[in-house]
Formats: sequence, C-alpha cells, structure tokens
Amino acid sequence: MSAPARYTLGIDLGTTHCALSYVDLEASDGDQAAQQVLEIPQLTGPGSIEARPLLPSFLYLPHADELAPGDLSLPWGATQDHAVGEFARSRGAATPIRLVASAKSWLCHPGVDRRADILPAEAPPEVARISPLTASVRYLSHLRAAWNAAHPEAPFDAQDVTVTIPASFDPAARELTAEAAQAAGYPPITLLEEPQAALYSWIQRSAGQWRKEVKTGDLILVVDVGGGTTDLSLIAVLEREGNLELHRVAVGEHILLGGDNMDLALAYTVTRKLAEQGTRLDPWQTRALAHACRGAKEALLSDSDLDSVPVVVPSRGSKLIGGSIRTEVRREELVATLVEGFFPRVAVTEMPITRARAALTQLGLPYAQDAAVTRHLAAFLTRQLGATANLEGFAAQPEGSVFLHPTAV
Repeated sequence: MSAPARYTLGIDLGTTHCALSYVDLEASDGDQAAQQVLEIPQLTGPGSIEARPLLPSFLYLPHADELAPGDLSLPWGATQDHAVGEFARSRGAATPIRLVASAKSWLCHPGVDRRADILPAEAPPEVARISPLTASVRYLSHLRAAWNAAHPEAPFDAQDVTVTIPASFDPAARELTAEAAQAAGYPPITLLEEPQAALYSWIQRSAGQWRKEVKTGDLILVVDVGGGTTDLSLIAVLEREGNLELHRVAVGEHILLGGDNMDLALAYTVTRKLAEQGTRLDPWQTRALAHACRGAKEALLSDSDLDSVPVVVPSRGSKLIGGSIRTEVRREELVATLVEGFFPRVAVTEMPITRARAALTQLGLPYAQDAAVTRHLAAFLTRQLGATANLEGFAAQPEGSVFLHPTAV
C-alpha cells in the first residue's frame, strides 16, 4: 500500500488565472485547517523568472527567431517552445495572433473539436496552433512542476488533488478536464464544482462559525462570475439528526459570460472613442486593445485612487497609422461599461435578450447574447420557483411569488 498523502491540493484551472492552494494534513485540525497558496515560478520576461500566487492562463507561441536560446527556460530545467503565465500574457497583448487565451472556454465549446489544433483561433497559417486540450495540459503541467520544485519531499503525484470546474460544465468538458490532468501526470483527481468550492471556502474561513450564521430553511445563492463563465447555484440548509447540512438544489445553465466579455466591451468603448477622434483600428489592433483593456480594468478595480489608466495599442506599420496609439481608460468609462452594462438593475420578470445568430459567429465562442448577469439571474430564480417544495424544513414561497427567494448570497 502507498503511504497516505501528506497534503491535499486544490487547483483552480481558470479562464484567466490558475492557482494552487494546499493544506498540510498533518498540521490540520478540522475547521482550523491552515490553507496556503503556492507561489508559482513563471516567466515575466525573456529569461526573467518570478514566483507569483497566480499563473495567468495564457500561452504564447513565439516565432522561431523571436527569442534567444534560454529565454524560455524554467527553474526545473524544462526546455520548451512556448511561454505560460505572465510573460505570455504581456507578450501576447502586443502580438495577439500568437497568444492562446480562454482555453477553458474553448474546452467546453461543443461546436468545435477540442482535441484539434485550433488555437489561437484567428492566427494566420504560418503560426503554429495547439488544441484547447493541449493548452490545459500545459497549464496543469506547469503547476505540477512548480509544486515539485517547492516540495521535493512530497511529490505531486502522491498527494490528494482536486481540480475545480464550472458547475455548468457538461459531461464532455468534465471528461476533457480529467483527461488533461492525466496527460499532465496527475494522480486520479477529484472534480469539484466552483460554486461549491466557494461555499467550502466561506465555511473554512468562518472557523466553525458558519453554523451560527445560517439556520434550517435558509437558501444560499452562490453567484460565481469568472473569467469565462457565470455560474449560479442554490444551496439549501437542512437539518439531519441534529446537525446542519448543505444540500445543492439547483445549478444554472452554462452561461459563457464573464471577464472576457467585459474586456471586449471595454475595448469597443475605447474603439468608439478613438473613432470619434479620427483614429480607426483594424481587427488585429482591436484584439490587442482588448488585452490592454483587461490590464486597465484590473488596475482601476484594484486601486480606488486611480481616475484613469493609459493604454497603448501597437501599430502595424506606417502605412496604416504610423506609430503606436495612446489613449486611456477612465474610471467613469469602466463603471458605465461594466456596472451598467453587465449588472443593471432589472425587474425579476426581465428575461435575457436572445436573437438569431449569424452563421459566421458560430466559428467563434458562443458567448451569451445578453451581457446582463442580472437578467440571467432573474431567469434562473424564476425557473427554480418550485425547487424547494419537497425539502423538509422549507416553507412554501409567499403567495403570488414568481421566483424562488434566496435568503443569503
């Protein structure tokens, strides 16, 4: 028999970032478990390595002559022809045709062959491509190597490993995630739905006090707006044999709506502003602008003292514009685009807007047609009106109710 695992590892294979947290089982005491986050070594520039708590979920495929030998080397001696993490994100923002992004969204797209080499999606023929599955393998492999470098006394494949996935992932996407983990050298993994992971995190942080914050009959709504998807779940608080238990009663539909959409919306806001000033961008520059807007969004949301963040759009040559384009994203633009566009105040009777898709849009990701998360939430709660009708300890919904009323968020 193999020795019991020393650590339990939790991996968030995210659309925008990956992270690895862990608990030392030998030092844990029930609700008092000390959770830690692994600092992940990664390239931040050619030949430059830093350890950071997040690994951006971006993969850059450089031209054969673009970098010097050794520029892509990692601490564990890996020889590779690509970059993963912060350097991939920053380099790819200026050269988006070589950047693989949103691999997780492609992994759950049933309209494409997810094992086929289709990413970067709009790259010209001379650029090498990889599959969404391969991109996921490379992110997971990087995390495994980072763990082994930091904990040589506790090999990765001897630990308990959990990988989180959206609750709305279909069976094929779940199977592909497990396949990617196996290909990356992982031991058998546990797949955990992200809204449940968020709830468990709340329980862990409460240090046992969660039982005093909820009571039998409470209905907890978990809203997980991620980089690529919006996940909605309802968790009922039940009592069994004198103990409180949490029971999931509903999961929302797969909604491809998240931070990626916000970055694109912000980029189109800036594009319109530039057009009014007489500057027009081509599709290549618009993609680069979306990546720049993501950085501006993160800076403005993390620092309330900032009123604006400069944005630079690379030029494609003097024939078109004649130099890099410099503009800015202002806080009021961010609020108008993201808060009012994605989280408007709506009546619960307002349903998501749908329209017929043009055939061409089927070639890309099938993003939600309505960007308002609040309308998707209204539709979800309306559909779940009777979800708790047969649960013991739950009172009937108020007379005349048209949606299920959560008691906690």
